[in-house]
Amino acid sequence: MEIRPTTDQDLELFVDTVFAAFGRFRESPAEGDGLLWSAYEMDRNLFAVTADGRPVGTAGAYSFELTLPGGVLLPVTGVTAVGVLPSHRRRGVASAMMRHQLTALRARGEFLCVLLASEAPIYGRFGYGLATCTRQLTVPRHRAAFAVPRARGTADAPTAGPDTGTDTGSFTGSDSGSDGGSVEVLRRAECGEIMEEVYDRYRRAQPGAVSRPHRWWASGAGQPPVSRAPRYIAVHRDADGVPDGYASYSLGESDTLTVDETIATDDTVFTALARLVLGHDLVGRVVFKHFPPGHPLRWQLADFNAGQLGSDEDWLWVRLLDVPRALTARGWFTDGELVLDVDDPFLGEHGRYLLTVRDGRADCVPTDREPDLSLDVRDLGSVYLGGTAPSTLVRAGHIRAHHPGAVTVADALFRAERSPHCLHWF
Repeated sequence: MEIRPTTDQDLELFVDTVFAAFGRFRESPAEGDGLLWSAYEMDRNLFAVTADGRPVGTAGAYSFELTLPGGVLLPVTGVTAVGVLPSHRRRGVASAMMRHQLTALRARGEFLCVLLASEAPIYGRFGYGLATCTRQLTVPRHRAAFAVPRARGTADAPTAGPDTGTDTGSFTGSDSGSDGGSVEVLRRAECGEIMEEVYDRYRRAQPGAVSRPHRWWASGAGQPPVSRAPRYIAVHRDADGVPDGYASYSLGESDTLTVDETIATDDTVFTALARLVLGHDLVGRVVFKHFPPGHPLRWQLADFNAGQLGSDEDWLWVRLLDVPRALTARGWFTDGELVLDVDDPFLGEHGRYLLTVRDGRADCVPTDREPDLSLDVRDLGSVYLGGTAPSTLVRAGHIRAHHPGAVTVADALFRAERSPHCLHWF
């Protein structure tokens, strides 16, 4: 078996092999939808081929930026389209492709990569750690009344969302918000540039978010609202008329209004958009997909129990390829030092590093000092963005703390300014 890079001429064969690996057939995209593979970067993809040249496995890579704690923007590879034909599974094909890919990324000077896993148990053995989760929030429409804010100086808010008028076939309208801004309901085809600009502003300030390159928006690649599938887009504008948030939604046959994603530059904008969808007529329930962790919406409802959170699902996985470079790249919010003993069994590597943080910046160098924590590189990936506390993995039996104080220091050091969250599907 050989691992070889693909070219533009391999696109059709690459796509067919990916679909065969997942046991699916190509289907014509829905109305206005784009082809996912229109965003493939064929100069970065790989084939695993047999001696006679037949492809039996695929692995792809996208070029993104990842927002790290502290607002650091880092070029990162988004791994995708990893699949092996059923006839060649359990023969080490996936491992060979992953090892080849990681080696190639290092040769490019990269020290971090990410992916979304179709099957969660697979990628830990390749050194990826689960760094962010996602979940849904479901709110029955008849229980969606908002409470009156109790903080002094907070303007009283209405107890129901504004009437959007979206039951009218060709409606485009707006409504003033209690935050001094306004919300306008548009169709997906009318506001692609607005969404692209607002998302880019949002992702630059959100740890764990990845960029959406222009070619994704231009080709409609991926899932709504990046794709051009019919959607209503509630666009929020600030008091000066500048767009600063949007919610993409559709109403299904079961009277369920599904919000694909809510992008907001602050909680006030999110609340204004939530009021709109929760106040929509002819709706039995509203489902917010990818509900941000720690968001106060449930507390803003008159009935806290009206908002039902679904179970956590794994989302963004992080893989460190160079521990010192990765740790010195992100921002830090507490001074301190730790000695980390890091094992990387997939690449057959081991290192011990002294991490020293002062005034928001880190230094990380090899050391022979006794370790404070011993951990697998996958566990370092899980805590890297601040979404998982090291103490959680100590309690789970994955990280070994060599003395009690190490856990306290690690939790304080690895926290982020806000919970990491990733919305982009790739």
